[in-house]
Amino acid sequence: MATGHADPQRRERILAATLDHIADEGVAGVSHRRIAARAGVPLGSMTYHFSGIDELLREAFTRFADHIVAVFEHHLGGAETPEQVRQAVTDLVHALSEGPRRDLVLVHELYTLAARRPEYRELTQAWMRRSRLLLEQHFDPVTARQLDALIEGLTLHRSLDGEPHSRELTRLAVTRLTAVPS
Repeated sequence: MATGHADPQRRERILAATLDHIADEGVAGVSHRRIAARAGVPLGSMTYHFSGIDELLREAFTRFADHIVAVFEHHLGGAETPEQVRQAVTDLVHALSEGPRRDLVLVHELYTLAARRPEYRELTQAWMRRSRLLLEQHFDPVTARQLDALIEGLTLHRSLDGEPHSRELTRLAVTRLTAVPS
């Protein structure tokens, strides 16, 4: 059986296949055999690259969290004025809620694991810290924390609602939360 040295992309394919599998069938369906088949790699590659299912899941979800933080960075990166930041946050909510269904499912699968297991809670907490740090470039820490929760909540509501709320409602919520008190 070939080792991982013969195929430097094998580890990456395994992680991508893991996320695809979770999005399609949930975390409960993850096994070495299923992921190896989906990634098109020999079964032995799984134990060569990952000590077990937990390591595989943690690395796959870490990669996914990095992807979501990159989406935050993309939207917030060019914003400078308070109004540009509000618009960027509004755009972010709509990009996340209207984006790939796969990403929404992966978020929920990760949150479910985090609700049950401390090691996944640590991963989600690190992700939230990174999101808040991006928001803190524009807002005080308390507002950044509240805004991060608003983004999560509005994204969830928009993605699950049969008639999602409008961009105007998102903009209004963001503006109310980030308005400077008089």
